[in-house]
Amino acid sequence: MERILSELVERLQKAHRDRLVSVVLYGSAAAEDGKDKLSDYNVLCVLRQITRLELSEAEPVFRWWREMKNPAPLLLSEEEVRTSTDCFPIEFTDIRERHRVLFGVDLVTDLEIDYSFYRARVEYELRSKLLRLRQKAGGLLSERDLLLRLMADSISTFCVLSRHVLLLGGHEAKFAKRAVIAALHEHLGIDPAPFLGLLDLREGRIKPRELAPAEVFDSYLKEIQAVVAAVDRLPK
Repeated sequence: MERILSELVERLQKAHRDRLVSVVLYGSAAAEDGKDKLSDYNVLCVLRQITRLELSEAEPVFRWWREMKNPAPLLLSEEEVRTSTDCFPIEFTDIRERHRVLFGVDLVTDLEIDYSFYRARVEYELRSKLLRLRQKAGGLLSERDLLLRLMADSISTFCVLSRHVLLLGGHEAKFAKRAVIAALHEHLGIDPAPFLGLLDLREGRIKPRELAPAEVFDSYLKEIQAVVAAVDRLPK
């Protein structure tokens, strides 16, 4: 993967030349303990400005990167990095804590994040993802495999957001999903069973037939609602 990352930087340099400020790898791929094999390679690309020209120049690079089964790089201007931390405190906190500069200036390590709307943002994201989960589940409750896949696909997002619920509550919160679940159980009394079962399924430790989708969904929904209630009780 190091070769692919180097090629990504070279392509971005060729596309944007002196307007390329920084390229940052973030998330589990940048962690010292290595990448979760099911996680994506997330990249932040910072330019001096972003107009239609920059987007046009980036198009072939982004297309190539997506063909490598990675999400398109997060494209921001220098100004946006400095001024949007109040809107994206979750994202910038995670990027600052786990990142590796692949090219250019390190704009992340000493970034001052505005936490004015942090609690509200965490609650908003949790409630939005919960509503989305319900909407999708409402159309496939009778489809065993699809329901399991829906839950397995969603658990990573809920673990990320739950980690921030723990941080808001003043608790230590590691990045590893199972560590987050253990902390939820310890500090919030959340039943870890549905989360662990879905992680086992996602990681291939168990087969779909070993889980009862309807029962898992009931429990999963209940515990997510408990996490939402926990963040709602925090001081506003």
